[in-house]
Amino acid sequence: MSRGRSAQSSVAAVLFCGLLFLQTAPTADGRGLQVENRTATAETSSPDHPILVELFTSEGCSSCPPADALLLKMDTSQPVPGAQLIVLSEHVDYWDHDGWKDPNSSPTLTERQTAYVGALGLKTPYTPQIIVDGTTELRIGDPQQTSKMLHEAVASPKIPVRIGEVTVDAGDPAVIQTHIEADGSSDKHNADVFVAVALDRVESQVLRGENGGRHLTHVAVVVQLTKIGKLKKGQSFGETVQLKLKPGTDAKNVRIVAFVQEPGPGRLLGAALRKPAS
Repeated sequence: MSRGRSAQSSVAAVLFCGLLFLQTAPTADGRGLQVENRTATAETSSPDHPILVELFTSEGCSSCPPADALLLKMDTSQPVPGAQLIVLSEHVDYWDHDGWKDPNSSPTLTERQTAYVGALGLKTPYTPQIIVDGTTELRIGDPQQTSKMLHEAVASPKIPVRIGEVTVDAGDPAVIQTHIEADGSSDKHNADVFVAVALDRVESQVLRGENGGRHLTHVAVVVQLTKIGKLKKGQSFGETVQLKLKPGTDAKNVRIVAFVQEPGPGRLLGAALRKPAS
């Protein structure tokens, strides 16, 4: 597997220049998941046009921290007018044997990246890698391509996806519940409906490996990614889900992302983000 060993300083400079260009340019494993069929009204959907930005990364990769920082910047600054960038940091596990085991890594996320490699006709997985809306590989270091890609994603039609209020079980603070809805699609094929549980912010002191001695910060770190059903052609979707957090997880540091995607994985049809009520 290729694992992105370019120089950190030059990558960081290009990444942040690319983000500045965007600002000025024109227009997991699912354990503990229970799913119920239940009629309910979801309360909100994304207010802006959603764009799903997936970063495949690892704390064992010395080229990844600049990309982690870029994802954080995208999440906080939201640089594309008329769009909501819904970011996910997906930590792969194939770096875990090079001196440092990434505590956020998951074989499920490595499998997802490998599926993208096949679907997009790429040669091999590598880090850092950014996939936008399930169909396009963002070329890190190419600000014009990044800007063009994200503005094209804004113009791509999306179906509404809604996440109801995310509540914490009063008797068990490790259990959260919400209701996911998606409007019907005119596509000829069924689509997959996913729910991701992600940690808003994760900080890590790396002791060994390529990033040994560094203090790293991550945003939207995926700890569960589960397919909860299918959006059948011409039909709407609605499910109530209960998600069990890992012991010690602060529900206030959690975000829920729901998205509808063609099988493959393929084109993103819609997405939404919501956090638990305070």
